[in-house]
Amino acid sequence: MNESPLTFHKRTWRDDGSSRIPFWAYTDPDVYRKELERLFYSGHWCYVGLEAEIPHAGDFRRTVVGERSVIVTRAADSEIHVVENVCAHRGVKFCREKSGNRSDFTCPYHQWNYDLKGNLTGVPFRRGVKQDGKVNGGMPADFDPKQHGLTKLKVAVRNGVIFASFDHDVEPLEDYLGPTILAYFDRVFNGRKLHILGYSRQRIPGNWKLMQENIKDPYHPGLLHTWFVTFGLWRADNKSQLKMDARHRHAAMISTRGTGGKGAVTSGVTSFHENMTLNDDRFLDVVHEPWWGEPTAVMMTLFPSVIIQQQVNSVSTRHIQPNGPDSFDFIWTHFGFEDDTPEMTRRRLRQANLFGPAGFVSADDGEVIEFSQEGFDQKPDYQTLAELGGREIGDTDHMVTETLIRGMYEYWRHVMEL
Repeated sequence: MNESPLTFHKRTWRDDGSSRIPFWAYTDPDVYRKELERLFYSGHWCYVGLEAEIPHAGDFRRTVVGERSVIVTRAADSEIHVVENVCAHRGVKFCREKSGNRSDFTCPYHQWNYDLKGNLTGVPFRRGVKQDGKVNGGMPADFDPKQHGLTKLKVAVRNGVIFASFDHDVEPLEDYLGPTILAYFDRVFNGRKLHILGYSRQRIPGNWKLMQENIKDPYHPGLLHTWFVTFGLWRADNKSQLKMDARHRHAAMISTRGTGGKGAVTSGVTSFHENMTLNDDRFLDVVHEPWWGEPTAVMMTLFPSVIIQQQVNSVSTRHIQPNGPDSFDFIWTHFGFEDDTPEMTRRRLRQANLFGPAGFVSADDGEVIEFSQEGFDQKPDYQTLAELGGREIGDTDHMVTETLIRGMYEYWRHVMEL
């Protein structure tokens, strides 16, 4: 029996739009498994790291694409490779280290050996063992090591940022991002060498899409975040723009600090505390950098796996790593640039305290995502309402809209065939 395009395992999306998202889209395990296959393992580029994390030949880092463990390596010829962390022999996750430097990988179970490009280079007892004048065992005569390497992902590197895909027919990265989002990507990653400042990691008990939504949602920052609204870092009346790619999957929220009006946008907002002051004013020691242009903040969501943050002088990537329908790991990589002065590096580190698991701003996001998931679990047949600014989808020059969320679910429904 064929199901309607709008049904999935007895779940129904009640209309043809994308402004009312069913709660089951965040909780249904079958939907989640389909997301992994269609959004993370085929047709899409996923972020896996920065070149600055593996600067030398032999360097590697273990990470994930969706739920699959992969290893990002820099081979002896300095080329970047990404291979799946699954031995071609018996399926062992052979790499247990988070990062390091080595010339090859050896599976601990049967000692199959691979180079950093994923080629099989050694098989113990491949030609058997000579005993009592005859050879016993060994692999079949037609065994070809070239056919039994690690699964190799397609790799794209742009200005120091590494993306990978299990789908070797995926479109070029530049086409995937599209000209609008690519311009904002190149604004941050303009070819200057990156310098890693540190990492934060948290597990958030909510569906992975909620973090994509959170950074496509300009409605909440001036209402939820005391820091943003009180100190003017991000307010609804700041000069702003919302931009999307042609397929509405990626987005950029663009804001310029201190360009809003006075009074109305903070009146009655419980997170606004007019008399709040800082014990250390250096947290707001903002220095304009030439590469910014006019905006003081640009938050990019590259679907499905990464957020690129520039909030004043703090810059980072935020890697979304799904862990079931109701949980994801969130990895922050804080960075600067090799030509930063020591003063600018300290400034970036101080401002990084706004973000991360215990950040003065971002701790709020992790908490409300958890609260959202609790509500979804309680009432799976209900639906969210994302109709601020109407039901249309398109770029805007203001923040009083949920158009970016509607755009993402328009795309999501198309790919998921829901």
